[in-house]
Parts: sequence; structure tokens; C-alpha cells
Amino acid sequence: MKHAGAVVLDQLEPLLVRVRALPGLNEKTRGVFYWKSRAFLHFHEDPKGIFADLRDEGGRDFDRFDVTRQTDHAGLLDAAAARLGAPP
Repeated sequence: MKHAGAVVLDQLEPLLVRVRALPGLNEKTRGVFYWKSRAFLHFHEDPKGIFADLRDEGGRDFDRFDVTRQTDHAGLLDAAAARLGAPP
């Protein structure tokens, strides 16, 4: 599964805008977010859809979220906000 390219990130721009609004994140490159100098969130494209990898609560691995459909975005945003200790 490869990292999301420009075309996919263009499709995700409304989601990226909302992720950028979360406190404490640094977008090192488009669609790749760090928190406290550690990779926190990034996106992949696959024939099965578009996926986000979000650092798990233990900080050791990533949880994968399907963000192919706009209706899937809220789950990712809620999880990211919770892991940052921010209101969704």
C-alpha cells in the first residue's frame, strides 16, 4: 500500500483542513502529520480505497481507518482528537 499521492490528497482536502485544525499537529509534508516529533497520521491509497494510519493509543503502532467515503471521516477525526486530548 503506497502513501497517498497528490490526486488522492486533493480528494481528501476537506478532511485535511479539519485535521490541520487539531491542536499540536505539525504537517511535515502534505498529508503527513507529526505530534511531539513522532509520526502521528498519514494516508495511503490502495485499489481497495483510501486509508489513514493513526498512531495507536499506546504509541507503538498505527490503527488503520478507511476514509474512502466522506461519511468515514468523522471516525478518524474523533479518534485523532481523543488521542491528542482535544475536543472533536
